Amino acid sequence: MSGHSRWSTIKRKKGAADAKRGKVFTKLIREIGTAARIGGGDPNANPRLRLAVDKARGANMTKDTIERAIKRGVGGDDGAAFEEVVYEGYGPGGAAIYVEALTDNKNRTVGEVRHVLTKHGGNLGASGCVAYLFEKKGVALFDAASVDLDALMEAALEAGADDVVESGSSIEVVTGPGSLNSVVSELAAKGFEPAESAITMEASTKVSLAGAHAESMLRVADALEDLDDVQNVYANFDISDEEMQRIAG
Repeated sequence: MSGHSRWSTIKRKKGAADAKRGKVFTKLIREIGTAARIGGGDPNANPRLRLAVDKARGANMTKDTIERAIKRGVGGDDGAAFEEVVYEGYGPGGAAIYVEALTDNKNRTVGEVRHVLTKHGGNLGASGCVAYLFEKKGVALFDAASVDLDALMEAALEAGADDVVESGSSIEVVTGPGSLNSVVSELAAKGFEPAESAITMEASTKVSLAGAHAESMLRVADALEDLDDVQNVYANFDISDEEMQRIAG
């Protein structure tokens, strides 16, 4: 699991996600509407929409709110037409950063992303400068304390997963991006319900960070995630559990 994922887990445990619930809902509604506009309003026939809806449910978004977002997206009346854009750059210590955004104003968004990176000792790069370091994967996350690793691994591989990775208190079931939904469905049918699942960008190489570089990189990740237009932030930094706990404390 990436250091960034570990940091997200720590933040969830500290309740930081709840403090930003309004912003989280705004981003989820934007993603649901965009997914419905592109691929249709049936989650069973639109994998991207299904993931967005599942994530919204996990964040305790009401059924009515989800349905309204889908209807607005399908009807094309979800306000401004949001465009998918990707920004690439480097953070403290040379870590690669890959940012996915949905925006109705690319000039505004690129300016905000550049400002965050520059403020924290990073820089915005040209398109393609770090994309080759990342590969799109499906990931389902499980609480290690609540599942039997061997049983989960057997069920996951039978369902078509590529790998099962244990990391501290979590277990990741890794799949191809197109098979995540089917793998999760088969696991759920066998009693294995993930804490969350998502299409993510996995780094092929990692940059180890500690001390000031680690602290600055985490501030960059948080600041980028706080931007209204930013949907996902991926980075190839690796920070030890001990260092994470020190910073979180």
